Order: sequence, then C-alpha cells, then structure tokens
Amino acid sequence: MSRALLTLDSTAKREQAIDWIRRAATGSRVEFKGPARSLDQNSRFWAMLTDCAVQGRIDGRRYNTEAWKTMFMHAYAEERGVEIKYLPALNRAGMVPCGRSSSDLSVQEMTELMDWIEAWGAENGIKFHDQEELEDA
Repeated sequence: MSRALLTLDSTAKREQAIDWIRRAATGSRVEFKGPARSLDQNSRFWAMLTDCAVQGRIDGRRYNTEAWKTMFMHAYAEERGVEIKYLPALNRAGMVPCGRSSSDLSVQEMTELMDWIEAWGAENGIKFHDQEELEDA
C-alpha cells in the first residue's frame, strides 16, 4: 500500500487502522490529524476573506479573496513557526510562497486561523459580517 486515508468515525475503521499498522512495512510513515475543518468554518472563513477583500487594503491596494487567503495562510504559518517554502515564479519575477491548503486544516487550526484573521481585522478596521449581525441584534 503506497497511500491510504481513513477517517476514524467508527469502531470498524479504528480496527482497520490498527490492522494496517500491524502489517505496515518497516519505515512506513503514519500521520495523525485532528478532525477536518467543518463546512460552517469554511463558510465563515470565505465570508471573512470577502470582508477583507471589500474593506481591506495593503499599501492602498485592494486584493481579491484568493490573495487574502494566500496572505493569511502565509502569516498564520509564520506565526506558528511552520516552514514556508518558496518556488520561483514562472516568469522569473520573484518567488511564490507554497504550503498547506486551507482545506487541509483541522477544526482547531481553522479556529486559530480565523481568530488570527479577526485580530488582524480589528487592528485594520475590518468589520466582519458576523460582528455586524451581533451588534444589530
């Protein structure tokens, strides 16, 4: 077996994982991750990115949601001390950061990232929609 993924959501899946570990070749690698981010977290994350795209500016420039996602993922990785890799731009005009995808974040990691975005937003005058809804209630 070269790669496999199990979500430990039942006793049978846990038993299957134990069996795979028992039969794994020496030198095999095992990775344990927390539960994947939720759909609600994903929706809130993209709403936050949209708020940043509409209201935020860096050095007077606006950026789209994908750019904000890249910037926040990069800053979050730096904050956590995660090694950040760079690839050369295809046009040889600089370097491009590469790293984890937001879809790979766990529930806890996504919570931390959104908390980080909220803190950045508070420092930079971003009003997030969920904050407006709470204030209007």
